[in-house]
Amino acid sequence: MKIDHHIHTARHSPDSAIHPEELVRHACEIGLDGIVITEHDYQWKPDELAELAAQAPGLSVFSGAEISAREGHFLVYGLPSLAEAPSGILLRDLLEVVRRHDAAIVAAHPFRWEQPFDQLIALHGPVFDALELVSNNIYPDTRRKTQGLLNQYPMGATGSSDAHAIDVVGCYFSKFPGRIESIAEFAAALRNHHSRPGNRSGVYLSSGPAD
Repeated sequence: MKIDHHIHTARHSPDSAIHPEELVRHACEIGLDGIVITEHDYQWKPDELAELAAQAPGLSVFSGAEISAREGHFLVYGLPSLAEAPSGILLRDLLEVVRRHDAAIVAAHPFRWEQPFDQLIALHGPVFDALELVSNNIYPDTRRKTQGLLNQYPMGATGSSDAHAIDVVGCYFSKFPGRIESIAEFAAALRNHHSRPGNRSGVYLSSGPAD
């Protein structure tokens, strides 16, 4: 499956111009098998998500969230709600919440904005299920640093768009073997390091080709 799992919409992320209905139509048009909407510090409610998914039969539509922790931004998948993961949470507390719920956590755009991400790894260890290796907000210099950590530590790698505009959706995605039918299965696939970064052809790739 090809899944873009870092996407923001105008419904719940004020910095996005993507309308949800436009998102699911476009995802189908460009050949994605699934999307995971990751609003800033907001997770879509099940009934709201089901209503959107009904507009795109055959497309897997899930929701996670991009949590604004004190140490940076982290993508979480599989939490029942964000009640225990508010904006401004410490990373160590977020990690505990994620593990307690058998969820998954991916570091979004490591090293962006001069984030001392290598220091986080030194402090907490290789605790992430994956690092976002390629996205619209990752550039060659930060990608090299992230790849250096992946060469040293047993963590997975993902590709995703971090889209805030419709033409960016699916520029990068993650490839997974087999069918993923739920956000719990998606989180498990990340925990088991089953993701592999991929990219569309014919679009701008800020991180360079995924392979």
